[in-house]
Amino acid sequence: MDAGGGPLLPDSVLYEIFLYLDHVDVLSVGLVCQQWRAVARDEFLWKELFYRYYRVSREVPRHPAAVSWYDEFQRLYDTIPCVEVQALKEHNDQVLHLSFSHSGCSFASCSKDCTVKIWSNELDISLQHSSNMRPYNWSYTQFSQFNSDDSLLLVSGVFVGPHNSSSGEIAVISMENFTLLSRVRNKPYDVFGCWLNETNLISGNLHRIGRITSCSVLWLNNAFQGIESENVNVVKRLFKIQNLNASTIRTVMVADCSRYDSPDLLLDYEEQLAASSTCPVFDLGSDSEEEEAKPKQTLEPAVQELLDEGSVTAEDGLQQFFDDIMEGRVRPAMTDTELETKVAELFVRNRTKPPELNLLSTDSNSKTKYLIFTTGCLTYSPHQIGIKRILPHQMTTAGPVLGEERRSDEFFDSLDHVIDIHGHIIGMGLSPDHRYLYVNSRAWPRDCVISNPMQPPPIAEEIDLHVFDLKTMKEVKRALRAHRAYTPNEECFFIFLDVSRDFVASGAEDRHGYIWDRHYNICLAKLQHDNVVNSVAFSPVEQELLLTASDDTTIKVWRSPRVVRIQQAWKPRPRKLLFSWLMNQKS
Repeated sequence: MDAGGGPLLPDSVLYEIFLYLDHVDVLSVGLVCQQWRAVARDEFLWKELFYRYYRVSREVPRHPAAVSWYDEFQRLYDTIPCVEVQALKEHNDQVLHLSFSHSGCSFASCSKDCTVKIWSNELDISLQHSSNMRPYNWSYTQFSQFNSDDSLLLVSGVFVGPHNSSSGEIAVISMENFTLLSRVRNKPYDVFGCWLNETNLISGNLHRIGRITSCSVLWLNNAFQGIESENVNVVKRLFKIQNLNASTIRTVMVADCSRYDSPDLLLDYEEQLAASSTCPVFDLGSDSEEEEAKPKQTLEPAVQELLDEGSVTAEDGLQQFFDDIMEGRVRPAMTDTELETKVAELFVRNRTKPPELNLLSTDSNSKTKYLIFTTGCLTYSPHQIGIKRILPHQMTTAGPVLGEERRSDEFFDSLDHVIDIHGHIIGMGLSPDHRYLYVNSRAWPRDCVISNPMQPPPIAEEIDLHVFDLKTMKEVKRALRAHRAYTPNEECFFIFLDVSRDFVASGAEDRHGYIWDRHYNICLAKLQHDNVVNSVAFSPVEQELLLTASDDTTIKVWRSPRVVRIQQAWKPRPRKLLFSWLMNQKS
């Protein structure tokens, strides 16, 4: 200030000077005087600092819940769980998966050491129980999930059967006394399994039809398999879906449609990106011209000519096609594998139950749920997301064991919706409100052609994290990137991700876990391990707490800088006078 008490520099000049400083220096100069403090807290200044420091596109608006740019800068800087506070080393082999209870009071971990461990989530996390699954011929545990009231824990693992053949198995453990309640076979093992409601879970089975053709059957199972009654089923068939070109259904999960209209966070500020998305979305229940204009697999000309005749059914066309081959009238210009696929396509065309008429018209107040899973149509590596509506009457094991009665021409169930990722899917996770589906994938080369289903295209090292709106069935936002993976197609494994209200986290093969902000689409933190990070898990009640699990056999606990400061302030300090008094009493 000058001698008269007025400021030497006007606010506008100070503002221009402060723009050259970083956020730390701006906070420091704000301590000089009241004028500098007022300029250092200017909203326009912190808006510039925010976009510059976090490298956010200026097309992205401020978070809808933010009250100021200063507070938003502080939120991203201070509330990210990036400070390691504890390392849990009770597992003695690779840790594959983590899952929290809905209350956040406990969590479970699965490992190659074939145990599932249950931990108490307190200020210092401690081991509560460990179940060894080797006595049940399991090779390892791979996935777990608490039911909605946290009374039961679903544990999925790899089961070693006769002649060393491996499939999956699901175990249900009571959280009251940690007893094993039931076991359910699960094939293939990477179906994982999931809860549909408090007492019913979904498992899979696989039936081979040909060398590269199969049928996946999804079953609804009662968690209490000990119930024996002629009036109560313990299992019921949900869906039966044909698989082509060595593909299978894997990684099942359930989304609750009733929660879509009250999302925690809307991601619609870039709707134009969804319209121009490079990832096509196929609605198998649509008859629109847009869908018909999309390229489809064509049948052999000889077969197509037969099917185009209105009076010829798929079976008649198939039989006539075979007769023509046997009598030399038609020479099939395809391999045995291609022939098997064409036969399967012809069969499923006339033996599949039609899809739901309009998946997008779901009443938000209904109890309808979506069954979501990975699948494919071109090769064995999972490259599509299948979606099938589960109606309220299908959510119980009551009724016929084989499900609803079917006509002879409804041998298979069709999918209600398919999302093509054009790459190898290696992870999926739902937002807490079940509105958005996050998908980890490793892209195929652009314009690649798959001629052999047993030889999928090479996959990229970069992992793309796609976001799909399950209400509109469209991709929103651009794919998130930062994490990497290195294993080839035939060795590729699942990397679990997790989504909180504001953040999304994922593991990676580059020895790090990653955290992104869901609204701003930016990577905020890298969390180091000594090996591959297989799984991450946010506390459902405290997103400033994150767990990471790694091949280095450890589970790391991460908290935000804000929480760490609070916890350190709470720690009691020793009182010297009391300590001296106790020593005198002992002497």
